Amino acid sequence: MYFIGVDLGTSAVKLLLMAEDGKIVNIESREYDLSFPQPGWSEQKPEDWWAAVTDGIPALVKDIDASQVAGISFGGQMHGLVALDENDQVIRPAILWNDGRTGEETDYLNNTVGKDKLSEYTANIAFAGFTAPKLLWMKKHEPENFNRIKKIMLPKDYIAYKMTGVHSTDYSDASGMLLLDVEHKCWSKEMLEICDISEEQMPKLYESYEVTGNLKADVAETLGLTTGCKVAAGAGDNAAGAIGTATVGEGRCTVSLGTSGTLFITNKEFKVDPYNALHSFDHADGGYHLMGCILSAVSCNKWWMDDIIGTKDYGAEQKPISEDKLGNNNVYYLPYLMGERSPHNNADARAMFFGMSMDTTRADMTQAVLEGVAFAMRDCLTIARKTGIEVKEAKLTGGGAKSPLWRQICANVLNVDIQIIESEEGPGYGGAILAAVACGVYPSVEAAAEKLVKVVDVIHPDPAIVARYDKAYEKFVKLYPAVKELY
Repeated sequence: MYFIGVDLGTSAVKLLLMAEDGKIVNIESREYDLSFPQPGWSEQKPEDWWAAVTDGIPALVKDIDASQVAGISFGGQMHGLVALDENDQVIRPAILWNDGRTGEETDYLNNTVGKDKLSEYTANIAFAGFTAPKLLWMKKHEPENFNRIKKIMLPKDYIAYKMTGVHSTDYSDASGMLLLDVEHKCWSKEMLEICDISEEQMPKLYESYEVTGNLKADVAETLGLTTGCKVAAGAGDNAAGAIGTATVGEGRCTVSLGTSGTLFITNKEFKVDPYNALHSFDHADGGYHLMGCILSAVSCNKWWMDDIIGTKDYGAEQKPISEDKLGNNNVYYLPYLMGERSPHNNADARAMFFGMSMDTTRADMTQAVLEGVAFAMRDCLTIARKTGIEVKEAKLTGGGAKSPLWRQICANVLNVDIQIIESEEGPGYGGAILAAVACGVYPSVEAAAEKLVKVVDVIHPDPAIVARYDKAYEKFVKLYPAVKELY
């Protein structure tokens, strides 16, 4: 049997074909447009996602017996608002996770409704990218469109609906809407009332590994598959990516250094940090997770290298940074190029270098950028540890994981063993694993992930370097409060 993972990203859909033993058989990608109708806005046409999927899947399966494709599941960009009318037609372009138009609505939720109430209802506070503020914005600015809404969907769930005719979502993705009671895994009646929507307008909730339906006959013909192909609910991109790295069960951790950065920590029991600095979401393995998100990670290094220094040779720039310099840098960097989410929740925060002198070198500045991102991840880990979670090891993923120096910095700043896995294919691989579990090939998500994901390298922290970074971090955490009022 074969399984398809659909990674519905912001710039492209990545389609992955996995064999029953976890081997990746084929990968196809299809890009689509991203629209910025006004400054700070970010939208896409859901119809473009579907066109990309229907074009890509036939190519994905052309060299196999497509009747052996038993299941499809998803990892998808989170938080996006897809609004359907009574005929299940898209009412307006989807408002995406990185859209910044909802400042007033976010302030209303956090300051008028109140963060304490939001945390009580949903285990989270409002962020500009979440779905609930988008609904309030739509109600105020597009009342005619708002009144036409029959179903509220998330991006990947629109694709699942097109495949099955079922309006579904999973708990992990729904957690990022600010409409779900995360602890009790049901829609929050209070939040639905605040947003002036009904439970009938919401999709049915499933675990990520549960089957929501089979391919409709016309869709199966279009994709070159069969109506026996099952569709599983899938997960939000971070949760699906965590499945693909075996970050499942109790106390497992992944640090992702992509364009943005995430700290993802699993737990079997519900937890919420008292500051609401971390997201408290349901996980795709049936449990829960805490997640910190920093908005600029690898993008900081790319900005520094490409736009400021003017080089693409990242390795050459990192070469002068020897081990004895780790924790001994006098230059600090706040990595807030696009504002910050965790833990500061401040869209106005900005990046900053601090501590330069006449003897500061180009390598010192480069090192400061890498360390600044790692310190920001430590901000998130510190809060997670205050909830009683013990993290001793973390898988490192994303583009930043390719840098041996950055791996070493992360191991010592976070004081954890950094694990590198054999093959990282992100949410698409996690989606394929979820499909295999849904089809009964594996008894649980945890069993599947443990069997299929292999650790090939471990970087251990050095106690002497850890001690130096502990002192450096004490200075780093003082910088943001010192300059906050200047933003």
